Amino acid sequence: MVVEKVNHPKHYSNLPNIECIDVVENFNFNRGNAIKYIWRASEKGNEIEDLQKALWYIQREIERMTKANGKKKEK
Repeated sequence: MVVEKVNHPKHYSNLPNIECIDVVENFNFNRGNAIKYIWRASEKGNEIEDLQKALWYIQREIERMTKANGKKKEK
């Protein structure tokens, strides 16, 4: 059995009829990466680390949005 590591890796295609990339391409970078790490958290061995990475991207997105909202209020 050939294991696909590039085009359709198991840890991103573990749900029937949908792959992670089909979902995350509809979000910005930070949100997409958070979804990616949550999606694969139980598939790659270190679930806590992947959830910490997702949290890092979520916090970064909150910071980005907070700065953007502050700039809008200044105008």
